[in-house]
Amino acid sequence: MGFCDVVGITASHVKEDLLGDYSPAFRDTLSNLIPVALFSMFLIFSIPTGILMNKIGRKKTVVLSNLITVVAMFIPLIEYSFIMSLVAFALLGIANTILQVSLNPLLTNVVQGDKLTSSLTAGQFVKAISSLSAPFIAAFAASQLDNWQYIFPIYAVITILSTVWLLTTSIDEGPAKVEASSFRSVLEILKDKTIFLLFLGIVFVVGVDVGMNTAAPKILMERCALDSIQAGYGSSVYFALRTIGAFIGAFVLARFSSSKYFKINIVIAATALVFLIFIYDKIAIFVLFGVIGFTIANVFSIIYSMAIQARPGKGNEISGLMITGVFGGAVIPFVMGVLSDILNSQVGAVYVILAGTIYLTFAAFALKR
Repeated sequence: MGFCDVVGITASHVKEDLLGDYSPAFRDTLSNLIPVALFSMFLIFSIPTGILMNKIGRKKTVVLSNLITVVAMFIPLIEYSFIMSLVAFALLGIANTILQVSLNPLLTNVVQGDKLTSSLTAGQFVKAISSLSAPFIAAFAASQLDNWQYIFPIYAVITILSTVWLLTTSIDEGPAKVEASSFRSVLEILKDKTIFLLFLGIVFVVGVDVGMNTAAPKILMERCALDSIQAGYGSSVYFALRTIGAFIGAFVLARFSSSKYFKINIVIAATALVFLIFIYDKIAIFVLFGVIGFTIANVFSIIYSMAIQARPGKGNEISGLMITGVFGGAVIPFVMGVLSDILNSQVGAVYVILAGTIYLTFAAFALKR
């Protein structure tokens, strides 16, 4: 799942490498089309993936996602252009959509009950390791292999290894689901007010996460005059603290109320974003990135787990529905790019991210359990 987070580094490199001839007024908007291409796939393919799982099973669906990932990872090496970058990340978006819809329900075949939130958070910890590693792998590829794009075949090899590991792992998925699902039956679940509130929560938490990933290097480039490689460490700090937050959350959520943990963390995240509007000191910016990463780390798994446990008999359908909300990672960065171009400052991006945390704060206190 963490391969999606290389989109922040890629957007910065594409802006620097391929969009130099474009007007500065449009470079942020164009470079932010990279996350749009990726995360818009979640809107299109999530529900169909939930329906597909009912037909071929969860494990086979995960394997399908890995095969598409391998194809996507080789495209930038074949042709590095703005259009082909969009194609590669659209394919990665399709693959990651299928993966996120199918892998979380597959986990429920291994872990059930109260331990599900903790286990999902542990999975987010592993995902965060990938996110944390991406800038360092890109920097290594740029310095030692003379091309940052070699990060993509490295990811392809990791995907192949994980596919072999999964194929050799026995998982009992239980009896096949007999009743057929449809788009209408899945969308009707949104009539449940709790599910609808949680669905929008997924939209905004992914938007905030992708938004921070995308904006962090650009904020450092703008305010501290760093180049794209140095500024990429802003994402590393964000993901490092998100990794630590997910690791700690895996233990805390096994013993502590997830709703209370949600409330405390999201209030701190919103406060940090308010400070980020005004701060221009490099060290202080890095600290704020870390605080936001730590506090946002467990929100996705908390919301997802609440949704699955609210309607356990509709696990595949709710998973597809919730992962549809990941399209927030397409909408919010695009709005960030437009507002940043209008204001000629990354402050516009921070305003949009802050708006997302305000909704999450509302959702945290509106949820009754």
